[in-house]
Amino acid sequence: MQAILFDLDGTLIDTAPEIAAALGPTLARAGLDPADAEQVRGWIGDGARALLAKALRASGVPEHELAGRGAALWPTFELDYEESCGEKSRLYPGVRRALERLTGAGLQLGIVTNKEAAFAHRLLARHDLADCFDLMVCGDTLPVRKPDPAVLHHALQGLQCQPQDALYVGDAAIDVHTARAAGVAVWTVSHGYGGPLRGADAPDRVVESFDELARALTTHRGLRVTIF
Repeated sequence: MQAILFDLDGTLIDTAPEIAAALGPTLARAGLDPADAEQVRGWIGDGARALLAKALRASGVPEHELAGRGAALWPTFELDYEESCGEKSRLYPGVRRALERLTGAGLQLGIVTNKEAAFAHRLLARHDLADCFDLMVCGDTLPVRKPDPAVLHHALQGLQCQPQDALYVGDAAIDVHTARAAGVAVWTVSHGYGGPLRGADAPDRVVESFDELARALTTHRGLRVTIF
């Protein structure tokens, strides 16, 4: 095992409260009711632009109006979220300690997320995590995003690591499908936004805490994670 790649929202950081807070004024400008954090949790995973479209759809905006209204509201949502990004989010317990332990064991760390780069960089900076990672691939880094396996291949190429020597840690079915398509082992965290994953969505392992994750990956340095 040479590299551990992480999803961001719902895996390392709980961002639903601040995204809901930023989304509120945007929906209000459109004359729509705000969404609560629980609703937003279910919309996270495909990037902020897609999340805005999901919020508009849930608010009753007709399908044929989604693209136009989403484009019109995006600039104000972008400003609102950039300003509040990192303010109401929180690291999941044990994240910082686990990242330090993994780095200390000589593992390379990266992030592969569908979150747009401007938001992802600001989020990591405000939580003082920017220096923990060797590489970050965001939703607008490439012409494609998860579940396209190209995003993981791009990250592994940057880290000079083969798929069989890497692990992807996420929280949702999209993370599992991306890793499977890339030939990378995949674990998910139990606290994530994706809920219990079963059948074709099931990961190789579910970890209950970041302490468990770090312990499993550093106790046996020569660990090879099996892809089921």
